[in-house]
Amino acid sequence: MSRLAPLALPLLAACVPQPATPVELPLMGGYRDAADQCRRVGESDYTNQFLDDAADLVACPAGAENLGVFVTETGAIEVNRVGGFVLYTVPRR
Repeated sequence: MSRLAPLALPLLAACVPQPATPVELPLMGGYRDAADQCRRVGESDYTNQFLDDAADLVACPAGAENLGVFVTETGAIEVNRVGGFVLYTVPRR
């Protein structure tokens, strides 16, 4: 049995779930003003799928107060949630 232990350890290690790779969001300044919790999001390999020439991509902390107000005031549409942020596309027109 002791001969099998060295062979079993790598197999068991392969079964342990690995943490997900965190997505880097290129956050820029506040969206509506410098103190805004919601931030404009720049271009990256991850965010390219959500970018649109007629809208801004904005990330707000998932637990931020007044997200409903933000959505109502800006016409934002939720497109994803990642890394503790809610991503919205906000029409420019």
